[in-house]
Amino acid sequence: MRVLILSLLAVAGIGLLGHTPKAAAQVAVEVGPAPDCPYGYYDVPPYACAPAGYYGPEWFADGVFIGAGPWFHGPAHFHGHVDNHFHPAHGYHGPMPARGERRDAGKMVTAHNFHGNEMRDGHGHVVKK
Repeated sequence: MRVLILSLLAVAGIGLLGHTPKAAAQVAVEVGPAPDCPYGYYDVPPYACAPAGYYGPEWFADGVFIGAGPWFHGPAHFHGHVDNHFHPAHGYHGPMPARGERRDAGKMVTAHNFHGNEMRDGHGHVVKK
């Protein structure tokens, strides 16, 4: 009987040794500096510069883009208008500014000349109205 108990304990011990606990993955993502774009950049990779007219005026504080994607620094629960006709995922193939290009003040969007058709949250998500 004693040999049977010792045998069972040995088998159980070997079984426990064969099981290794899973380690939790640690992921660190370095995104670097925000793209330097005159009218803001899209909130999804590859974070290309968006043309004038994509973002509504609420995306700018004193003329400075509040950011999008990993560089978003707007208020909590922010919802801002965009005109997704100017997004490549919606078929836009028109001119887009290059990184580092300076903005043309005449192209800046104001509340009276903006025609948004979608709300976004700054983190790449469409928000239902």
